[in-house]
Amino acid sequence: MEVKMITGELRNKVDRIWETFWTGGITNPLEVIEQFTYLLFIKQLDEVEETREREAQFLGVPYESIFPEDKPYLRWSKFKNEEASKMYDIVANEVFPFIKSLHGDKSSAYSKYMSDAIFKIPTPQMLSKIVDGIDKLDLPDMDVKGDLYEYLLSKISTSGTNGQFRTPRHIIKMMVELMKPTPSDIIADPAMGTAGFLVAAQEYLRKNHSDLFLNAGLREHFNNTMFNGFDMDRTMLRIGAMNMLLHGVDNPNIEYRDSLSEANTDYEKYTLVLTNPPFKGSLDYESVNSELLKIVKTKKTELLFLALILRILKKGGRSATIVPDGVLFGTSKAHKQIRKEIVDNNKLEAVISMPSGVFKPYAGVSTAILIFTKTGTGGTDKVWFYDMKADGYSLDDKRQPIKENDIPDIIERFNNLDKELNRKRTDQSFMVDVEEIRKNDYDLSINKYKEIEYEEVEYPHPKEIIAKIQKLENEIQQGIEELRKMLEG
Repeated sequence: MEVKMITGELRNKVDRIWETFWTGGITNPLEVIEQFTYLLFIKQLDEVEETREREAQFLGVPYESIFPEDKPYLRWSKFKNEEASKMYDIVANEVFPFIKSLHGDKSSAYSKYMSDAIFKIPTPQMLSKIVDGIDKLDLPDMDVKGDLYEYLLSKISTSGTNGQFRTPRHIIKMMVELMKPTPSDIIADPAMGTAGFLVAAQEYLRKNHSDLFLNAGLREHFNNTMFNGFDMDRTMLRIGAMNMLLHGVDNPNIEYRDSLSEANTDYEKYTLVLTNPPFKGSLDYESVNSELLKIVKTKKTELLFLALILRILKKGGRSATIVPDGVLFGTSKAHKQIRKEIVDNNKLEAVISMPSGVFKPYAGVSTAILIFTKTGTGGTDKVWFYDMKADGYSLDDKRQPIKENDIPDIIERFNNLDKELNRKRTDQSFMVDVEEIRKNDYDLSINKYKEIEYEEVEYPHPKEIIAKIQKLENEIQQGIEELRKMLEG
C-alpha cells in the first residue's frame, strides 16, 4: 500500500499560489484553502466534462453537459485565456453563481454548504495569477489530487479549538484497509472534518468492488445513503462536501451537527464508523445527550465519542477509532466504565498503538486505534495488540518519507489473526486473553502486557580496563616524546 506525497516541484508551485493569496490579503489558512478549493473544483468540473465528451464521442452516444450550452465560457479551459478583468467578471459574476447552484437538489450537501460560499479574491490581477498557477499544476490522478489536498490542509498548522487534528492520509487508508468496507455498508464519521475517512472508504470500494456500479440498487446506495459525515465547522463541511463531490460521490449525507448533543437522535443506524474524534475539550452536561451519559458519565469528549459510536452502530456494526493513549489506561471511573462497556458488552478485537510523531507537526500526542464490533452481548475473547514503531515517515516535525513502515505488516497480520495466537509477548504483536485484561482493571495499554527482552552485556573486569588505559597513556607519552625530539631536531 503505497502512499505518494506530493513532489518537491508540485509543492513549490502550490506554495507560490499560496503566497499569491497571502500577499493579496487573504491570510487565514482556512479561507485560502476554501478559495483554492473552489478554483480547483471549477477546473475539475471542466476536466470531468472533457472526459464525458470523449467517452460519448467514442461510444457514439449523447451525453448531458454539466455546463449550459449557451455559456461555454464558464468552462475553465475557455475563461483561463481571457485577459484579467474579463476573466474576473466571468468568474465572480457567472461561474461562481453557477457552481453554487450546480446541484439542483436544494437539500443536497453540496447545495446546503455552497449556498453561503463567498468569492473573496479581491482583484483581477490576483485571480489571473492564481488561475495561471493552478493551471500549471500537474494532477494526473485522484491520488495526487488527494495528496495535494492533504498538503493544503497541512498548512492549517494549529489544531482546532476542540483538539481536532487532521488525520494523515496514510493512517486513514490503513484503517479503511483494516475494516474492508463492503458495498452494502452504511458508513459514518461523526467528527468528519474534511471527510478524509469517507473519501478513503469510497476509494477502497471503487478499487475493490467496482462491480457495485453495475447494480442499480447498490449504485443508488453509494451515491445517496452510504456516506454520512457530521461536523460543527461550516468551513470544514464545505470543504468536505466538495471533497466528496470531486471524488465522484453525488449526494453524501453531510450535516452540520454537534454529534454529542441531544439533537443527535441517531440510534443503531450505521454498520461502519471510521473516525478520529476530538481529543480535548470538555462540554457542559446540559447539552450532552442523556443517553450517552448513561453509558459513561463524563465531560471528556474522547470518552463520550466512544459511547456515541456504540449507540449509533447497528448490532454487528464495526468501528475503527483513533483515541489518545489516556483512554487506554486512564484510572478515572469514566475511563474504566467505557473500557468495561467495550470489553464486556461488545467485542473488542484490536488495539494498535501508534508512535507519538504520527500527528506532527500538529501535536506530539500518543494515540492508538481501537477496533471493535457492537454486539450488545459481549464476545471479547482474545484481543490483538500491535506496537507500531514506524509509519513510513520520520517522526519529527518534517515527516520526511523513510523506508521503515509497519503499515503493510499491520494489515497482513490483522488479516491472519489465527497465525498470531502463538506469538510471544516480546514480539511486535501478540494476543491477550480477555480474562487477563479484566484482571488488569481493563487496562488496554500495550506496555501492560508487553515483555521486553534485555540483552545481557558482559563488561571486562576493571583490572583489564585499567591496563588498557595505562597502555594508551604510555602510547600518548611516547608520541609526545617523539614529537618533541622532531621539533628540537
